[in-house]
Amino acid sequence: MKIGIPKGLLYCKYHPFINTFFTELGAEVVTSPETNKDILNMGVKYSVDEACLPIKIFHGHTAYLKSKCDIMLIPRIMCLNKDEYICPKFCGLPELILNDIPNMPKCITYPIYAFSYNSFRKYIFKVGMCITKNYFKIQKAYKKAMQVQIQYKKGIKNHGFKLNVALVGHPYNIYDKFANMDLIKKLNKLGIGVVTEDFIEKNEINNQIKNLFKKPFWTFTKNSYGFSRYMAVNKKVDGVIYISSFACGIDSVTIELIKSELCNFPFLILKIDEQTGEAGFYTRLEAFADMLERRCT
Repeated sequence: MKIGIPKGLLYCKYHPFINTFFTELGAEVVTSPETNKDILNMGVKYSVDEACLPIKIFHGHTAYLKSKCDIMLIPRIMCLNKDEYICPKFCGLPELILNDIPNMPKCITYPIYAFSYNSFRKYIFKVGMCITKNYFKIQKAYKKAMQVQIQYKKGIKNHGFKLNVALVGHPYNIYDKFANMDLIKKLNKLGIGVVTEDFIEKNEINNQIKNLFKKPFWTFTKNSYGFSRYMAVNKKVDGVIYISSFACGIDSVTIELIKSELCNFPFLILKIDEQTGEAGFYTRLEAFADMLERRCT
């Protein structure tokens, strides 16, 4: 059986688990290519205009795969941590895909509650039964996939740069080089190193949200706020860059929380969508780099 895995949204973080799990079950994993112009164009074609860039890109990856697999995984991620939730578009992603893209194959769309071993285990066995009815094979594949995921180290921490910034935002905006126009390479070219939240202990991030009047409802908001505040307050970096999808409701709240906390600390917001021009994007980065250099001299 061929199972299609779109390389969009949180695939960038959890692909070791996904690929290992299905391979161990005996399925042939078929993935879409890295995001490119054709993928984006397909996504724009099939997606509603109001959708954010990551959702449009996911549509493109799905459209590319629909005729190349027997069954497709459309992750309906509900929550990753207890009492925290993900963007509503994740919750309704299967409905978006199945109503927007015609002639879709059979899809795995069970909701994912990953805040505990038992809740995630239920999901795993439902998914595994779509490939094999062998209970022990599913259990073995799950254990192997967890081992591979734990060993996988994701993140960016550049060394040897005079200036350094914390790069903040949803993971799929940070790690999709096509969507963000190879932002990290551009920053390195300007003499700026990059650090992402993956290199900060989770308890450090959690400690930073204690000064808020209420714990953030969204996982990405908590992570972005906690990471930004920790890096700025402790002077771990020279500035913060937030890369945001145009029309993202969660980002609009998160950015305001960070801005109110950082005060005069250098903070650049970069909005991306399918219309973003690379020339103007680079000009803003150059201006930010110049400002950081002046502050350090």
